[in-house]
Amino acid sequence: MSIGIGLPISDPAALLDWARRADAGPFSTLGLLDRLVYHNPEPLTALAVLAGATNRVRLQTEVLLAPLRETALLAKQAATLDRMSGGRFTLGLGVGGREDDHHAAGTPLRDRGRRFDQQLADLCRLWSGEPHSAEAGPIGPAPAREGGPELLIGAFKPKALARVARWGDGLLAAAPPSWAGGLFDTVRRDWQELGRKGEPRLVAQANVALGPESLVDEARATMSAYYEFTGMAEQMVSGMLTTATDIRATIRAYRDLGADEVMLYCWGGDPEQVDRLADLC
Repeated sequence: MSIGIGLPISDPAALLDWARRADAGPFSTLGLLDRLVYHNPEPLTALAVLAGATNRVRLQTEVLLAPLRETALLAKQAATLDRMSGGRFTLGLGVGGREDDHHAAGTPLRDRGRRFDQQLADLCRLWSGEPHSAEAGPIGPAPAREGGPELLIGAFKPKALARVARWGDGLLAAAPPSWAGGLFDTVRRDWQELGRKGEPRLVAQANVALGPESLVDEARATMSAYYEFTGMAEQMVSGMLTTATDIRATIRAYRDLGADEVMLYCWGGDPEQVDRLADLC
C-alpha cells in the first residue's frame, strides 16, 4: 500500500518545499483540495507548478469540484497537466456542497449532481479524441494515458458511489476506517456488477498533524475554519490523528481493508511534517 501526502492550504508559496521533500522521500502522491470562495490555492495551477519541481511523485486533486468548472476547459487543463507531468497526474473529482462556491461560479447548487454526471461522460469522450460537438472538433492535447488521466471520484452515498464503476478508475474516500470499509465494499460490488475488468483503485484519506502542540493547535484551527460550513467541524477535527501511534494504527487499518493508498492530509503548515511522517512509512 502506498502513502501520499495531502498538502496544507495556508501558505501556497511553501508548497514547493513540501513537494521537494515528498519527492525525495517514500511518498507516492501529493494531494491538494479544492474550494472557490476560500484562500486555498487553485489546485490545477498549483499542481502544475509542483509538477515542474518534482520528478517522481504523483499529483492529485482531492477532490476538484467539477460542477464549478466549464467541462471543455477542464478536459484540456487535465490532459495538459497529465501530458506535461509525464502521466503523473490523478484527477480526483467530486460535486462539492457549498452554496457560496456555486454562487461565485454561476452554477446552480441544486443541479450539481446531474451536471457532474454529464461532465464525467463528456470528459471521458473528449479524452478519447472525439469531437466536442457538431460545431467543434476534438480538444487536445492528448493525455499521457490513453483515455485520460487516472480518474478517482470522491463519494459517500450509494448513488454517488455508483459513478466510480461507471466512469472512474477508483474511489477517494475521506472517511475513517470504520466507515471506509463499507464504501470500499459498495464500490467493489458495483464494479463487478458492471463487468469492469480488474479492481477499482481504493484511496483513503486521514487528517493528521504530527509535531509540537503549537502545530497541532494550528492544524485544528485551520481544519475547523475550512469545515465550518458543514456544521460538523468540531466532530471532524476530533478525528484528526496527532500521534505516531494513532497514525500507524490507522494506516494498518486501511491496509487491512484493502486500500491501495492512504493520503495523510496535513493541515498544519510546518513542512518538517513530511520528514516526521516519512519515519512512519
